[in-house]
Amino acid sequence: MSTTRPIAIITGGTGGMGLATAGLMGHDHRIVLADLDRTRLDDAVRELAAAGVEAIGVVCDITDKASVGELFQRAESDGGHVRAVVHAAGISPHMGTAERIARINATGTVNIARAFLARAADGDALVNVASTAGHSIPKLLLPLRGFRIAERRPDAFEKAIVSRARFVGRKLKPGLAYAISKNFVQWYSRYLAAEFGERGARVVSVSPGSFDTAMGRLEENHGAGELVKSAAIKRFGRPEEVAAVLAFCASEAPGYLTGIDILVDGGTKAGKEFAKTQRRR
Repeated sequence: MSTTRPIAIITGGTGGMGLATAGLMGHDHRIVLADLDRTRLDDAVRELAAAGVEAIGVVCDITDKASVGELFQRAESDGGHVRAVVHAAGISPHMGTAERIARINATGTVNIARAFLARAADGDALVNVASTAGHSIPKLLLPLRGFRIAERRPDAFEKAIVSRARFVGRKLKPGLAYAISKNFVQWYSRYLAAEFGERGARVVSVSPGSFDTAMGRLEENHGAGELVKSAAIKRFGRPEEVAAVLAFCASEAPGYLTGIDILVDGGTKAGKEFAKTQRRR
């Protein structure tokens, strides 16, 4: 890769949202896609190349600090600088146990954020992909004390998430663990804002609702489809629609945007909030 343009790392870069974001950011960044699957990475890099986007794929396990460190080293191996990270890697309730969800979605976010913060500079940006599920969970179910030890004691942090998820029984446990893990992503993005700001950098989270991706369709009959019924825009979102938000947040344009979550849910939260009012009319 040449060193003329800044670098953007996109974790979960072979998925619908990640790949669409890479296509947009590839106009002014060199793209580094991160994923666990080499075949998927190779296919994604070829797809981007056909669209005129310069990209490489790096196999990375976000739950492993050493693997994350190697990802950043590989990205900057030609002397360039990682200016933006869009952290889209994660799993949904039907892709793993509560324990695995906590490790990937929550601890994985800590590993990516800390590795980027160590080298962040003026104008850099981290965009963490959370979920609308993180907005719907009652505060009483949030292990906030556990959130605060995420960096120092990851095992205890993950156990705190799993322990709270047990409140709803075995069948619904992964779903609650998912919601808690995504609420953590929102919380952690706010928590890190001051530290990123000291370096002139930014961090935000973006919470997608129901989107027409492989992961989104996997959850269609397990809550995602029901959410669409409450939405103002009654359809699944398209990957390019949330990608536009992710790419904008990661760009240098919104230089005063940090420490906040951006909800991209087609008006689902608004629909639920005012549904009773509408029925009374």
